[in-house]
Amino acid sequence: MRIDKWLWAARFFKTRSLAQAAVEGGKVHVNGMRVKPARRVHPGDRLEITRGWEHFEVVVRGLSERRGPAREAQRLYEETLESRRRREREAEARRLARIASPAPGHRPDKRSRRQIRRFTGKR
Repeated sequence: MRIDKWLWAARFFKTRSLAQAAVEGGKVHVNGMRVKPARRVHPGDRLEITRGWEHFEVVVRGLSERRGPAREAQRLYEETLESRRRREREAEARRLARIASPAPGHRPDKRSRRQIRRFTGKR
């Protein structure tokens, strides 16, 4: 089975074209090697998948030609314990960073925008 089809069936990407673009962009590695979308995936292969902020390390456990329910898709792979812990740590760090620098409650008014431009040196 092609890796782009498997990534789509395992619900790592919403569409097959997104999965294909990720593989072509070097966001997916099989057994430590960069691959092409037509690369065959087999049970036992170790995949490294980068999707936005998330980085998954999974072992392929099964194959499926169709995209089924999420429960069925989760049976197609097993995420490593180290990968799960790292993702949880990174998610917690992002959450704390959001708390440390909250977004302003409102848009800057005209006077504030002028001060921001003057401070940053942008016109």
